[in-house]
Amino acid sequence: MARTPVAYSNLVPNGDIADPAGTATNAGVGNGHVIPTAGPNAKSVPELTVLRVTAGATGGNVTVLAGTNPPAIAAGQGNLVVAVANSATRWIGPFESGRFLQGDGTILVDIATAFVAGTITAFRVPRNT
Repeated sequence: MARTPVAYSNLVPNGDIADPAGTATNAGVGNGHVIPTAGPNAKSVPELTVLRVTAGATGGNVTVLAGTNPPAIAAGQGNLVVAVANSATRWIGPFESGRFLQGDGTILVDIATAFVAGTITAFRVPRNT
């Protein structure tokens, strides 16, 4: 099964947004989610990306996969694994591009197989200029 894309919800500088519903979790190692390329040079910007993961009746681990070198020169530090308890919400990130950026500019997220009926939302923090 393919990874499910998670579209960005853009935070608004000096403003607000309605709380987005999020994308239903797609559980299973190698079968999780992809945060698509976006931002400058058609790359995602991990330093400006924050994930909100909400578990349903059954929680589990959420794993942000280490990137590929290049461009992620710190990929050797490994994956980031965050435990999300039953019916809980965790905010994860922002992320270092040097550790988590994939060669195609995406960020990959795996959800534990036992994770039931949760959501994942990717927020992009704007650069205020």
